[in-house]
Amino acid sequence: MASFLYDPLSSILTKPENTWSPLRLSNTCIKVQDQCLSQQPYPLGTTLFWGAIIPISIFILLVFGHEMWRRICPLSFLSQIPRSLGWQRQIKREDPKTGKIRYELVKIKPDSWLGKNYPYVQFAWLFVGLCGRILFFNADRLMLTLWLLFTIAFAITVGYLYSGKSWCNYFCPMATVQRIYSEPGGLFSSQAHTSEELITQSMCRTTLPDGKEKSACVACQNPCIDIDSERTYWSDLKRPESSFVRYGYVGLVIGYFVYYYLYAGYWDYYFSGIWARETDQLASLFAPGFYVLGKTVNIPKIVAVPMTLGGFTVLGYGWGKVIEKKAKAYSLRHHLHLSIDTIRHRIFTICTFGIFNFFFIFAGRPLIILLPLWIQYLYDILLVILSTMWLYKTWKRTPDIYSRESVANRLRKQLEKLDINLPKYLDGRSIKELNTHEIYVLAKVLPSFTKNKLYHAYKGVAREFLVEGKMKYSEGLEVLQKMAQDLEISEDEHWEILNQLGVENVEIINSPLEIKNVENNVENDELLQKLQDLNQVLQKHFDKILYVPTKYTGFVLVKDSLQKLRRSQEKEK
Repeated sequence: MASFLYDPLSSILTKPENTWSPLRLSNTCIKVQDQCLSQQPYPLGTTLFWGAIIPISIFILLVFGHEMWRRICPLSFLSQIPRSLGWQRQIKREDPKTGKIRYELVKIKPDSWLGKNYPYVQFAWLFVGLCGRILFFNADRLMLTLWLLFTIAFAITVGYLYSGKSWCNYFCPMATVQRIYSEPGGLFSSQAHTSEELITQSMCRTTLPDGKEKSACVACQNPCIDIDSERTYWSDLKRPESSFVRYGYVGLVIGYFVYYYLYAGYWDYYFSGIWARETDQLASLFAPGFYVLGKTVNIPKIVAVPMTLGGFTVLGYGWGKVIEKKAKAYSLRHHLHLSIDTIRHRIFTICTFGIFNFFFIFAGRPLIILLPLWIQYLYDILLVILSTMWLYKTWKRTPDIYSRESVANRLRKQLEKLDINLPKYLDGRSIKELNTHEIYVLAKVLPSFTKNKLYHAYKGVAREFLVEGKMKYSEGLEVLQKMAQDLEISEDEHWEILNQLGVENVEIINSPLEIKNVENNVENDELLQKLQDLNQVLQKHFDKILYVPTKYTGFVLVKDSLQKLRRSQEKEK
C-alpha cells in the first residue's frame, strides 16, 4: 500500500531502453476499441498486487486449505486487534432472580437476518469489489489505497462490535472465495475430525505463559470453518445459499475475465496487463462499455460492468441448477444409488476444479508470459497436476465417510483394548494399519468379537466422543446412531449405553453446564441456571430420572430423557 502512494524506483524496470529488464515496455500497439493506448514507465505496485498476490492466495486455498490462509490473512489479523487490546463491545446482563450482573461479548445471533443471510452479503461484497476493480482501482493506485483502507477500517470495526472471527465468518468477501476453493478441504490441509488435538486447524487460540495453547473460541459461528472445514461443508451442503454461491461464483469469474474482451475487442488488452497501469482509468467510466464485432455499443462502462458480471452470475447459477437437476435424474434413471448430497458434492467439486484452472488461464498471466517458455509450461503443468490431485481426493468424499472417520480412531483404540490376537486375523497387520472401512468390517465380522465385547467397545467410543466434544451433541448423537446401526447395536442398547455413561460419570450430572462442542465451550450462566432449575423440577416430580445431563449435552438430551422416561413408565404400567 505504501508503494501505491510513493514508488520512485520500480518504474526504472519498465523503461523501454532497459533491455536487461523483462518488465520493460515494448513498442507493441495495444488496442482498446480500435485505438492504440499510450504507454509510459509505471510503478509496479498494482501489477504485482493483481498479478501475483491475489493469484497466490487462490493457490494457497486449494493446495494448503483455509487453515493456512486464515493464519496469514492480514485482514483476519487486523480484525483481532480490538480483542487483543481488550476493547471489544460488551452488553450488560442482569439475572432477574438474583440481581447478579455480568457483561458478555456481543455475538451475531444465528436467527438474525445477518446470521441467516451472511453468504449473500459476502457474495454481494465480492461482486461490488470485482466491479470496482474494473471501474475504479485496477490501475488507479490512490483509489485502490482508499478501498483497502476502508476495508481495513471496516474489519477492525467489526472486530470491536462482535466477538470471535465475526469479520471472517460474516462479512469478509474473501470468505466466499475460501469456501469455493478450500472446502471440504485443501489438497494438503489437515483433517480436524481425525485429529487427536482439541485445538484444530485455524481455530481461535491463546498462548499460556508456559507456551501451551488454549482455545479462545467464543462460538461466534456454529459450525465453524476454522475448527473443522469439512464438517462446515457437509453441514451447509443442503442450504440453498450454498448452490447460489458455488454456481454464481463460477459465472461471476467467467464474466469478469470475458468483460475485458467485450470492452476492448481484443484479448491483447488483458494479457498485456495494460489494464493495471492505465493512467486515466476513471476517465473511461462513461465511455462506451462494449466493443463487439468492430462496433462500439453506447452503454456507459459504469453500467456495462455490473450488467455483464450480474448477467454471467445469473447464467452461472441457472446452468448450475439445471445440471444438478439433470444429474439427479440421470442417477435415478440408471440406478446409481447416489444420494442427493453426493451428487451435489460432486458437481461442486467439478465447479471448483474447472473454475480454478480457468482462473489461472488469466490470473497472473501478464507476468507469466514474460518468463521463458519452459517456465510457462512448467507453471501450467504444475497447476493442472495439483488441481487434478485435489479433484481425485475430493471426489471420493461423502458425508458417510466423514462420519465414519470421526469415530474410527476411537473404535480402533477400543479394539486394541480387547484380549484378541488381532494380527492372527489380519495377515500380520496391526490394527493401526487398517483403514476406516476395514475397522468397521472388523468390528462386525471378527469371529472372536463377541456381542459383549462389541457392546463395551461401542460404549468406550461413545464416552470418548462425548468427552472430546468436537461437535455439538445433536450432531455427535447422529454420528453415534449411524455407527450403532453399522455395528448392529440396537436402539435400546444405544440409549442404555448413554444412560450408563450418565450414571457412571457423576461429574456429568453434577458439574456446571459446559456444552461440549468446541464452538460452545464457553460458560453460560443464564443457561446453567435454567438447566439447574429444570433438574430440580424433574427430581421433585419423578421418582426415577434415567438421564438428565448437565455438562456435555444441554437441553437436547433433557427432552430425549423425558421421552425415554415416558416410554419406561408406560411399560411399567
